[in-house]
Amino acid sequence: MSGQSPASSANGGITPVQQMVASCSGAILTSLLVTPLDVVKIRLQAQKNPFPKGKCFVFCNGLMDHICVCENGNSRAWYKAPGHFNGTLDALVKIMRNEGIKSLWSGLPPTLVMAVPATVIYFTCYDQLCAALRLRMGNYSQEAPLVAGAIARVGSATVISPLELIRTKMQSQKQSYRELTACIRSAVETEGWLSLWRGLGPTLLRDVPFSAMYWYNYEQSKRWLCERYNTREATFTITFLSGALSGSIASIITLPFDVVKTRRQVELGELQAKNLSHEVSSSTFSVMSRIVAQDGVSGLFAGFLPRLIKVAPACAIMISTYEFGKAFFRQHNQERMLGSLQTSNT
Repeated sequence: MSGQSPASSANGGITPVQQMVASCSGAILTSLLVTPLDVVKIRLQAQKNPFPKGKCFVFCNGLMDHICVCENGNSRAWYKAPGHFNGTLDALVKIMRNEGIKSLWSGLPPTLVMAVPATVIYFTCYDQLCAALRLRMGNYSQEAPLVAGAIARVGSATVISPLELIRTKMQSQKQSYRELTACIRSAVETEGWLSLWRGLGPTLLRDVPFSAMYWYNYEQSKRWLCERYNTREATFTITFLSGALSGSIASIITLPFDVVKTRRQVELGELQAKNLSHEVSSSTFSVMSRIVAQDGVSGLFAGFLPRLIKVAPACAIMISTYEFGKAFFRQHNQERMLGSLQTSNT
């Protein structure tokens, strides 16, 4: 008699709780490794074009975006220290030497508060949905990652969207966590419940196609590499390469929607910082039209190389760590089941 539940059997011999632990460890490791890169990037940007008060910039650690509002010129730890940097490596060395190594993780707290729970929800939902869809789609089971990836992203983005908007408002208006309830009540009374999901449209337009393509290409790449190297189980290297490749493809195709989402996030953050109403047209089409009018069609593909450099390793680190965690729990469950069987036989 098997010691595993149907849920764990359907998901490769591990439980949903173990999936959550594996995804949590992957999210934390990704944040730890990618956050310094974006701290350095922001410091280099601020050196060339100092951020004035009320201006916003986007901090992205490879898991999610965070809007940061400039309060008093160069006041935030992300870019406050003076100094001249000649490049990424030079900035890394000087920041560690002059400010301490901890300053490279200045943006880690908002990541751990929001990105880690969102990632846990997303990866766990994907695995559960994909396992269920594979059983029900029959001959079309290979398309299960495509559908599961899209649905999982819709769910996680919808859950986290109000928290992201509230956090941005709290930051811009210098509100404490104790004032969170008042902030929610004020937003709902002024603009209704749907105001908490402001910006969800552009987010879904970018993230849902990204997620669908990412998971489909990841599963296909992993299967192809396993066949090429004649192995039944995907190794750490195979999952790492598959994650990097699928993340690169998805990020390139969805780049215009990423540009629109970033532009709209910055506009909303700056309006909130100045206590202005949402005067800027917020539809995806209008933002796209404004970008094309100002910068041409090439403006929709701005930041191509930085996004690719950041997304590819972030996807690779996240998925390979996640798969390693699942493999660990799978082996642990098998050993525990064998131990219990041996005990019962004796």
